[in-house]
Amino acid sequence: QVQLVESGGGLVQAGGSLRLSCAASLSIFNLNDMGWYRQAPGNQRELVASISSGGSTNYGDSVKGRFTISRDNVKNTADLQMNSLKPEDTAVYYCTARRSLSGVNFRYWGQGTQVTVSS
Repeated sequence: QVQLVESGGGLVQAGGSLRLSCAASLSIFNLNDMGWYRQAPGNQRELVASISSGGSTNYGDSVKGRFTISRDNVKNTADLQMNSLKPEDTAVYYCTARRSLSGVNFRYWGQGTQVTVSS
């Protein structure tokens, strides 16, 4: 079992920045990829950004150019730097990680952190 703990959410004005951090309970060398999803009320959970063990990144269309995902293999964290925030970025942000064991993929989720962007 892998525990993921998010931090860094909060309230910010439009145009501002926040940095989210996700701490894993084991070395992230053991994780195939990590990422962030978000879910706003009434909406489906959507991909924000992901990063592979090799450092390849993928972003949702709505955040490209504004958000940056990174991983720290020493601290065992995956961070999401969010700049130029918009009210439509308001959501609960969830950290996720995938681990493959003997060919079976396991997906883990954090409990989420609220991000609120005021206009």
